[in-house]
Amino acid sequence: MMQKVPFIEKKFVLNFIFVTALFLMWGVLHAMSDVLNKFFQGALNVSKSQSGLIQLSVFGAYFVMSIPAGYFLKKFGYKPGVLLGLSLFAVGTLLFVPAANAGSFGFFRIALFVMGCGMATLETVAHPFAAALGDQRSSDRRINFAQSFNALGATAGPFIASWFLFGSAASHSADLSTVKLLYVSIGGVLILLIIAFTLLRVPALDDPHAVVAETEAGAVNIDIAPAKKLYQHSHFVWAAVAQFFNVAAQAGTWAFFINYGHDVLGFSDLSAGRYMSIFMAMMMAGRFVGTYLMRFMAPNKLLAAFALCNILMCVIVAQGLGWASYIALMMINFFFSIMFPTIFSLGLKNLGAHTQQASSFISMGVVGGAFFPLIMGTIANHDVAKAYYLPIVCYLVIFLYGYRLYRVKQG
Repeated sequence: MMQKVPFIEKKFVLNFIFVTALFLMWGVLHAMSDVLNKFFQGALNVSKSQSGLIQLSVFGAYFVMSIPAGYFLKKFGYKPGVLLGLSLFAVGTLLFVPAANAGSFGFFRIALFVMGCGMATLETVAHPFAAALGDQRSSDRRINFAQSFNALGATAGPFIASWFLFGSAASHSADLSTVKLLYVSIGGVLILLIIAFTLLRVPALDDPHAVVAETEAGAVNIDIAPAKKLYQHSHFVWAAVAQFFNVAAQAGTWAFFINYGHDVLGFSDLSAGRYMSIFMAMMMAGRFVGTYLMRFMAPNKLLAAFALCNILMCVIVAQGLGWASYIALMMINFFFSIMFPTIFSLGLKNLGAHTQQASSFISMGVVGGAFFPLIMGTIANHDVAKAYYLPIVCYLVIFLYGYRLYRVKQG
């Protein structure tokens, strides 16, 4: 059994609650973006492949914003970084008002891009922030726990969005007032979060990644990170690669979930949207289960095992076998659950002064989600089930990272 270390110290509890709230918030908005795919297909008459441009707008923002966010974090610290991210997030939601008034898909994509810049900033800041709130040896559990609430937000997001967007006659017309009301309401919540975080006192934090490392056998060594350039840390480089493929698989799987329920099982848009909440609840359950299992099993081994499980699930989903395939589709999110935070945490190990910059590069790997829905959408235009063969390539890369490429090389 791995040596037990404290999960969180009392002096960091309030800060950790606020950081966890950030994970919850962008989970809600991320999942809503996937409901927008089906909504805009009807309200603005766009095809499945064109609706994939929604993910290009959101995840493309990560490519643009992650590096600047990393430099901002390194220069100004965690609190200003969070406030910048929340501010961009709020501006993006409020831009839905002129976009709805114009009835323009392009304008909506601009609003989503600004929201994506806020998400990229928050993810760049929040992961090392959560890791710094205690011992490095428990950072995997802290990040996975915080990400569990991201999954809670992702569970609530489709339910809220489906109720607003598909629960009225407006969802069958060009009336975009419902989407405007939805995002203005969220913008108000974000403004309240900005005020609350402004009043929060953030204590001085040591960088745990510069001091403590855990060996593959589970023994603990005290070791100062070697004086290497960031790109010379192979475990970080492969983490960025793995994150690219991880988010590619996630974005494609989520973007066409409602289409799968509609096309393969014959659900209405509203029913398919409600099932998406169950889909996201599977991810939340997976993160709580995964966080618990990491008390007894090395995070990299659990990551590799879950990747293999998702390869099998994708094969079953692609067969279009009705409920058997739909349950397998639900299980993809259960096994996907730990992948993002675990790749992130493993990639930050032992980087010392490079930690903040590394966080921005790993966040930039999220740009994989910008392109994969477009590719999957091209296939989904003809057969949405067969499109789910494509994420298998992504899970093979993740398996290799968890099996071997995660290792920290000293010297």
